[in-house]
Amino acid sequence: MAETVAERIARVVGEKIVTGELGPGTALRQDKIAEEFEASHVPTREALQLLRARGLAISEPRRGMRVAPLDTQSVQEIAEIRAALETLALRLAAPRMNAASYTKIEDALTAGDQAKNIAEWEQANRAFHKALAAPCKRPRLLTMLDDLQLANSRIIFCATRTAGWQPGSSQAHRKILNAMRQRDVNRAVALLDAHIRGLEQTAADERIPSTELAVRHSGT
Repeated sequence: MAETVAERIARVVGEKIVTGELGPGTALRQDKIAEEFEASHVPTREALQLLRARGLAISEPRRGMRVAPLDTQSVQEIAEIRAALETLALRLAAPRMNAASYTKIEDALTAGDQAKNIAEWEQANRAFHKALAAPCKRPRLLTMLDDLQLANSRIIFCATRTAGWQPGSSQAHRKILNAMRQRDVNRAVALLDAHIRGLEQTAADERIPSTELAVRHSGT
């Protein structure tokens, strides 16, 4: 299905928010965005609503639409919701997994191992979680997870701007995959839950700045 004008605007502006080009609190002016994309105000307004639905923008009284904050509380909320929904998706996906499913997961792990920069690694990380949940065949659930993973990607980019990034594989990801191959779904779900909630646990530790969270738990 072809991408609508509103979807294209939301995708491009969303990636700017995720990568940090547009920082927390930045005003998202409808007229300026419409001019930039040579679009009318109707699809531009729809795009801003899409960004709000994805947790990347907020609407404030008398201040209009702005880039959503990225603080410890936000990180906790993302981790809590992701843990609940992604483990549900994994339980639903487990009986449907086949050789092709495992190949996609392995390919994502390999891409992460071979990543040469944060952008490549983040794409591989996103692909791993998408491939893990995809066989569940629940479109609404998968859409919600895509939005949550996008929010998580934003945390990763935020962290690497201050703490740097070094390539490496994710042992947590491989443990989850190994449990799935052994048909131990309960263990795989427990590992995934702990893996995602690592962000929430770290956020509770006031000694660790929120911008370090994704680096401490890279691979989420």
